[in-house]
Amino acid sequence: MTCICCGRGRGYIYTGPVYAVEDLKDRLCPWCIASGSVAERFDAHFTAGTCLGDDVPLEVFSAVDRHTPGFPASQEPQWFFHCGEGAAYLGRVGFAELAAHPDALETLRQETSGWGWPSDQVEHHLGSLDKDDHPAHLFRCRGCAIHLAYSDLA
Repeated sequence: MTCICCGRGRGYIYTGPVYAVEDLKDRLCPWCIASGSVAERFDAHFTAGTCLGDDVPLEVFSAVDRHTPGFPASQEPQWFFHCGEGAAYLGRVGFAELAAHPDALETLRQETSGWGWPSDQVEHHLGSLDKDDHPAHLFRCRGCAIHLAYSDLA
């Protein structure tokens, strides 16, 4: 398939979310996203304008929002920021995968506790996370390497 931005067929087409006036779904190459060509030409965004974590300078948020491929989620995808930078997205995870990342589990505990749930309901929710059917999204801070996660409730 050929990229609508650069006109080249590179063997890869981005299939994640893109927010623009023009329908760009399945028509962009990752190289044009990373260079900012898509953002400039089509005024496109890839994070839906939502972020979690530290206060972030506008230029840092913009770099993620306009130069970084997003990911599909049941709800509007969110992006973590930590140490003043955009965190690296590692993918969908369930409780089994989160066992290796207790720092991410703690982030999820804080998230769900903030919903007013009792602790047994929080733990039930965490135990029910499944990377295929009921995922959390895992990130790693590029500065301090802490893992962060949020649950994707449908």
